[in-house]
Amino acid sequence: MFNYAKNKALLNIYAGAGGVDAQDWASMLFRMYQRYASGKGWSFVALHHSLGEQGGTKSVSAEIRGDEAYDLLKNESGVHRLVRISPFSAKKLRHTSFALVEILPEIVAAEIKLNPGDLRFETFRSSGPGGQNVNKLETAVRVTHVPTGNSVAVQSERSQAQNKEKALQVLYSKLVQRMESEKTKEIQDLKPGVSIEWGSQIRSYVLHPYQMVKDHRTGAKSSQPDKVLGGDLDKFISLK
Repeated sequence: MFNYAKNKALLNIYAGAGGVDAQDWASMLFRMYQRYASGKGWSFVALHHSLGEQGGTKSVSAEIRGDEAYDLLKNESGVHRLVRISPFSAKKLRHTSFALVEILPEIVAAEIKLNPGDLRFETFRSSGPGGQNVNKLETAVRVTHVPTGNSVAVQSERSQAQNKEKALQVLYSKLVQRMESEKTKEIQDLKPGVSIEWGSQIRSYVLHPYQMVKDHRTGAKSSQPDKVLGGDLDKFISLK
């Protein structure tokens, strides 16, 4: 049995089908969870941010600390769908975008040993939100567990050693949760087989032709998507 830190959650968001619109959607989701955390009085620290060509988000990771943070956020994992008039369409066409949200717990204690030979470390210059010493020093670190392909990049700390330590901590949590997934089938695999596209969404955010946010698992709805995207998620998030 692995022990989770209920007061810490690791948030990962990946842009899916939809190109530039999907990258913009991933940024919107990142802001939504940041505002939700702020409203709860939680700490929210970006660990790594991979920017898109036009300023959107390809992928982003953050560490969230707060009372029961993981238990509250864990059911947010899944594909989130946005329907709107694309701000990137010259013809003002309606566009559907997708992004994958992944919520992981920090592992407090577990019996798992990593073979140093299975780990590949890379350093690079920090860039984007959360980066320290931007474009000056190679303080950012990416660690990859070669056998599984799981990779974690961290650039939030000031030194390479601190980023390496944080990256290993996050990777450790990913690998342990992967082990639990394989044993219990209760937790989704960390490299989910779900495609980030139509038919796989857990929640839809429709801004056009009508205003509605609907959770497809619980049936919870809101006719005020602006408030939801502003961090008002209490109707959709609850302890279970």
